[in-house]
Amino acid sequence: MATSRRTVAVAAGQVRSTSRSPLDVPAQYVKGVGPARAVQLARLGLHTVEDLLYHAPHRYEDRSHLASIASLVPGQKQTTEGVVLALSEKRHGAYQFVAALSDNTAVLQAIWFGQRYLRRVIRRGTRLIVHGKVERAGRLQMMVEEFEILTGDDTDTLHTGRIVPMHPATEGLSARVLRTIIAQALSQYRDGVPEVLSPAIRHRHDLLPLGEALRAIHFPRSLPEADAAHQRLAFDELLILQLGVLMRRQALQTIDKGVRYAGDGDLLHRFISVLPYPPTRAQRRVLDEIAADLRRPAPMNRLLHGDVGSGKTVVAAAALWLCVGGGYQGALMAPTEILAEQHYLTFRRLLAPLGVRVGLVTGGAAKREREHVRDALRAGDVDVAIGTHALLEEGVTFGRLGLVVVDEQHKFGVTQRATLRRKGFHPDVLVMTATPIPRTLSMTLYGDLDVSVLDEMPPGRGAVRTYVRGPEKRPEVYAWVREQVGSGRQAYIVCPLIEESEKLQVEAAVRLAERLGEEVFRDVPLSVLHGRMRPEEKEQVMDAFRGGTTKILVATPVIEVGIDVPQATIMVIEDADRFGLAQLHQLRGRIGRGTGASHCILLSSLATDAARERMETMAHTHDGFVVAQRDLELRGPGEILGTRQHGLPDLRIADPLADVAILELARDEARRLLADDPGLTRREDAVLGRQVRRRFVVRTTVAVG
Repeated sequence: MATSRRTVAVAAGQVRSTSRSPLDVPAQYVKGVGPARAVQLARLGLHTVEDLLYHAPHRYEDRSHLASIASLVPGQKQTTEGVVLALSEKRHGAYQFVAALSDNTAVLQAIWFGQRYLRRVIRRGTRLIVHGKVERAGRLQMMVEEFEILTGDDTDTLHTGRIVPMHPATEGLSARVLRTIIAQALSQYRDGVPEVLSPAIRHRHDLLPLGEALRAIHFPRSLPEADAAHQRLAFDELLILQLGVLMRRQALQTIDKGVRYAGDGDLLHRFISVLPYPPTRAQRRVLDEIAADLRRPAPMNRLLHGDVGSGKTVVAAAALWLCVGGGYQGALMAPTEILAEQHYLTFRRLLAPLGVRVGLVTGGAAKREREHVRDALRAGDVDVAIGTHALLEEGVTFGRLGLVVVDEQHKFGVTQRATLRRKGFHPDVLVMTATPIPRTLSMTLYGDLDVSVLDEMPPGRGAVRTYVRGPEKRPEVYAWVREQVGSGRQAYIVCPLIEESEKLQVEAAVRLAERLGEEVFRDVPLSVLHGRMRPEEKEQVMDAFRGGTTKILVATPVIEVGIDVPQATIMVIEDADRFGLAQLHQLRGRIGRGTGASHCILLSSLATDAARERMETMAHTHDGFVVAQRDLELRGPGEILGTRQHGLPDLRIADPLADVAILELARDEARRLLADDPGLTRREDAVLGRQVRRRFVVRTTVAVG
């Protein structure tokens, strides 16, 4: 049936206001910038006036206390004021410009290195405020970091004599220059920035006016005022974000997916009956939630997250069975070929007894095989397609796509997920992640999704003990592994992470396997597994390891997800400090799947404080939610789950971890606003509505039959 499409702009970033906002003015038109400086600003992501106004300082220095020259203390950074009595220049070695300053209490030698232009701007009689480190080398000296030239009764200083903002800068663009540019942008454009919040909202939450907050975030009169400015601007960002995700949720709930699953009501029972073990209570609860979603006329839009080994794969297989049993096709997209292949083997094992035909769609398959699977999908002869990004290719089409499952979903961009959804007529969507997500990030990134949590591990799992050992202990560690393998155990050895290229990663794994096979485990059955092996080779390697023929598996980090060998109880991770916390936790999750005790040894040089903190966290913590929270604290939410991947506007001021209280207020306010004014069309909400539409970057596409 032919369909036409209309696009509902639910908080769409592509929608531009017809009247030009001062926020949209290119940064190069700020006085004193120009094209060359604009290129430097662009390296910081500062392209417009809006970018400049919201480029918040990462810290402040209190230079408001002016010490007398006589009271300056060598070894400290201080701020003082004086009149230039004499000038000199030193040209031997590094160029120095020196000004002798007096304030009638003493004389200070103020020294600048390499700044020849100062001879044109500083004269005898000039009144200066200077800030820097004080030293005594016979005379009292200061290595000047910042200075301000005062004229007449000028007290409006920018770089000294106040609470001074320290903005993130870049090569060729000093903090001083950036500070000057931002001050000029405020002077030129701040008054033209429209107030976003109604007086009622500002009064309800005791928030500064927007113009005042923009000034105070950069040039506060006090540190409490800087905090008040942060609270106002963070509230704006989080309110716009919450409004956007809630409006997107509203729009999705108005869609009729057109899918009506058939079935005898006994499908779930039939699936559970073929499982080798009963599902946990958490799995049953989540399956009931998914089954209820599938029966509704609006498309499911659900996030499933839980710790490593909590059983997400079984839940996804059950959901796909409900779809196929109801008369439709399903698709699962994974970020890597080895994970897609592992899912293919697992889902075939789970679903084939129910008569489900499973196909594998990857870019690495032979051309004839790819074409055969595509033809079968189009004809409806494949019920479930498991694949990578290859599923997104134009030639991959479905006869009746009903359900899309996206695994490790944060590794896919919003456009990729939307492309897969468009291969059906508003199919149900289940996105999964093995990275447990703290509640604040879940509210921020997944506010438009229903969330299911697998908070229970299958019974009978053995404990995993984690040890951190230095590289000098490597011979002892491998001797212990050899002893354990000799007594019937199996082990993973994970080679160091090499991010430059997959080819280098593969070469490192092969070399490590060869060296260990020749020098350490000469008479022990050992295999290597990496991402460049053909699917049939990987299957042979995994079958040998799963069956116990191979005792040691040397692997690249591709085994971090999707591998389930209960009898493997030992893991050694080489150069563990190269891995992030979440990845280490994922890798460790490959062991501890049987009833016996398991052991994970992290070989780490502990070369940095960050590495030491990660290793200590791994040694003392096995709860994935605690690990994820610590990972967020160490790396920040933006680095782990960038909002661009989720189709959400960037957070430039707010921090979902530090600003939990503000996030809660913004969420409550967004619900209140949409309950009273769903389209944000009332006069007092109009500016806010325009900002939501301006900042949000995803369109919700509605198909009309």
